Amino acid sequence: MNASKLIGILLIAAGAIGLVVGSFSYTKETQAVKLGPLELTVTEKETVNVPLWAGLGAIALGGVLLVMGGRKG
Repeated sequence: MNASKLIGILLIAAGAIGLVVGSFSYTKETQAVKLGPLELTVTEKETVNVPLWAGLGAIALGGVLLVMGGRKG
């Protein structure tokens, strides 16, 4: 299996996961105040929505790589 087929499979998998899940969230910790030995941090929860077109585009590009990856110049 060459690199383009592997990347194609990964893109198809990532696109399918993006379509099924739709969004993911992560926590971000920032330093709010540092005053001498005291340090206050703020933890924020961020949510990222995966657009429908991005999931479909990843699946389509992965399919193209799978089909074209097996052909030689």
